[in-house]
Amino acid sequence: MSESLQTTLESYRQRVDAFILERLDSVEPNAPVLRDAMRYSLLLGGKRIRPVLVYLTAELNQAPTQQVDYAAAAIEAIHAYSLIHDDLPAMDDDQLRRGQPTCHIAFDEATAILAGDALQSWAFSLLTQAEQIPAATRLTMVQTLSQAAGYQGMCAGQSIDIMATGQNQSINELEKMHRLKTGALIRAAIQLGAQAGAISDKSELQALDNYGAAIGLAFQVRDDILDVIADTETLGKPQGSDIEHHKSTYPSLLGLTEAEHKCQNLRHQALHELDTLPYNTSKLAALADFIIQRNK
Repeated sequence: MSESLQTTLESYRQRVDAFILERLDSVEPNAPVLRDAMRYSLLLGGKRIRPVLVYLTAELNQAPTQQVDYAAAAIEAIHAYSLIHDDLPAMDDDQLRRGQPTCHIAFDEATAILAGDALQSWAFSLLTQAEQIPAATRLTMVQTLSQAAGYQGMCAGQSIDIMATGQNQSINELEKMHRLKTGALIRAAIQLGAQAGAISDKSELQALDNYGAAIGLAFQVRDDILDVIADTETLGKPQGSDIEHHKSTYPSLLGLTEAEHKCQNLRHQALHELDTLPYNTSKLAALADFIIQRNK
C-alpha cells in the first residue's frame, strides 16, 4: 500500500470511528449492555473500506466532509450488523472476528442478535439526520442502503450462501451470490458517496457503479484467496473456514492461479471505468489496487 493511500485510509478511519462513537454515546442508554455490544462490534477494528468509499466518492465533487459523515457511519453500522449475525452459531458459528472474540462470544447470543438488529435500524436513523443534505436526497440514500442491505442485496446473498453450503456451485452461481452478499454493499457505498456529493450525471453514476461492481467482486475473490494462503493470526479470523464449512470458493472452482487472474481482470475493469470520469480518481484507483493486494 502506498504511503499516500495509507494516510488517507487512516485519516478517514479515525474520522468515521470518532463520529460513530460521538453519535452512539449521544443515544439515551436505555440498555447499557446492548449499547456496549453495539460499540464493541462497531469499533472492533477493520479497514473501513465501505466508509472510505463513501468519503472518496463524495470527495470527487468536493463535498464538505461533515456532510458525508452520516452516510459513512450508516454503511459501517450495516456492515457491523451483518458481521455480528454472520458469526452467530446459526450462521457461520465463528468465534474470532478481526482477531477478537465475536460479539456473541464477548457478550451472549441474544445480546448479539439484538445488537445487530439495533445497528441496522440505527444506520437508517443516521441517514435521516444528515441535515446538510436535501431531504429528497436523504430519502434516496435510505432507499439505496435498504435495497443493498436487504432482500435485493446482502441478505439474499447470505441466504444463497447458507443454502449452498455443502453443495457444488457453478462459477456463475458463486459470482451471483457474491455480487449480492459482498458486492451490493460496496456498490451502495459508492452510490451513497455520489448522492452525498451531489454527483448527478447519469454516465458518471454508471461508471462509478461499474467500478463498484468490479471492486466488490474483487474484494470477495481476494477474501477467498486469503482463506487459503493466509494464517489465522494475519486474517484475524479462522484460516480455512470456507473449506471447513464446505463452501464453494473461487480457488476451489478455478484454482489459485486463475482466481488471482480474475482479481487482476476485475482491477483492470475498475480502472477502465475510472478513466472515463472527469475527476481526479487516483485515490479510488489506489484503493482498487489495495483491495486485490491486501493480506488480510
